[in-house]
Amino acid sequence: MPAFRPRHLCSVAAALVLTVAAPATAATAAADASLREVLFVGNNWDGTATVLNSTGDFTKVGQINVIPDKDQRIAEINADPIKWIYYTSIRNEVGQGHDQYADDMYSTPDGKSVVVSRPSFADVVSIDLATDTINWRFPVAGYRADHMAVSPDGTKVAVSASTANKVQVLDINTGKELGEFATGDKPHENVFSPDGKYIWNMAIGEVTTSLDDPVWDWTKGDRHITVADATTYKQVKIIDMRDRLDAIGLTDFSDAVRPAAFTPDWSKMYFQVSFFNGFLEYDIATDKITRVKTLPANPATSTDRTTWLLDSRHHGISMKPDGTKLCVAGTMDNYATIVDRATLQEGPLVTASTPYWATVSGDGKDCIISEAGADQVTAIDFGTGQKVTSVPVGDHPQRVRLGHVQADWTGTSGS
Repeated sequence: MPAFRPRHLCSVAAALVLTVAAPATAATAAADASLREVLFVGNNWDGTATVLNSTGDFTKVGQINVIPDKDQRIAEINADPIKWIYYTSIRNEVGQGHDQYADDMYSTPDGKSVVVSRPSFADVVSIDLATDTINWRFPVAGYRADHMAVSPDGTKVAVSASTANKVQVLDINTGKELGEFATGDKPHENVFSPDGKYIWNMAIGEVTTSLDDPVWDWTKGDRHITVADATTYKQVKIIDMRDRLDAIGLTDFSDAVRPAAFTPDWSKMYFQVSFFNGFLEYDIATDKITRVKTLPANPATSTDRTTWLLDSRHHGISMKPDGTKLCVAGTMDNYATIVDRATLQEGPLVTASTPYWATVSGDGKDCIISEAGADQVTAIDFGTGQKVTSVPVGDHPQRVRLGHVQADWTGTSGS
């Protein structure tokens, strides 16, 4: 497919460098004694979410069954040959022989429900935490649901409909679609700006083929960042990293932007790309890549790109809330590390088994990584760079998100 590269809209660059406002949901939750902050860990292969304390010892609070309607969904898929083909394809390719039942999740502002994207079922559902039943279900366009993002006020959730090349935005309480916008091929991560005005989507293109040598990069599809207005859902800006990479001589680098982290003032973005053991710094106002950080390669990691999980190499990056440190998941190199943002010097390499996501603890002191290869999450101290603890979860943890449950939730849902 030819690359879609509209004219660069320089006039909106200044509008995208935003003043940070504290999310309304965070402020409300902090003052609301009826809510308890937790970490939701999506166990993609067994269809559960493990709920952990958000700080301290990160002990288990409870578990949620996110596929209570599994029999009904499987029956529908078996009755539709096209759905069955996609369902089987997801299992055999992206799922590495497993169904994908829990990709991403966020809690509702009242802490009574959790909203989950389910790739194999091509939908988003809201699950009542008290009854373990489905409040609403939204089938996404196409045949696979992927990463989500929740608005700062907690009222909207954006989901990537990865085979339809679009992002759909839903009312988090009702599941009603509020709007949608087109993206590049295979939309992946979504991020709301802190003021809630914009949604950034990163399209990663095709990651399941073996055409991984740089000379075949053109076969991976149209990969770019789409910035959309979060009210009108119109495209505001397209950022194709191909031109930015070429400008600094990185012509062999993939332009598929994987996970990304933004500074507190939203002036810089740190992002990973396919096949690269490291990350890049992008200045939003000047629209330029300003620094590149290569992280250590594990000598035991194969140099054969076709053996790397979904073109990832490194997949997972988060930032300490004060903007001074980054946490990077070295997925195929089996480590995670804390990086000083000023100097880009990495700290100790903390051994991990296929770390596939990185987020931040509730108090901002630790980085939390999911270890998909060990069925656990691990906390790493931002200050020392050392491992704090590891906690067992379910089968193949991926996304980890901060959220809230009701303070009196017993944690028995799905247990």
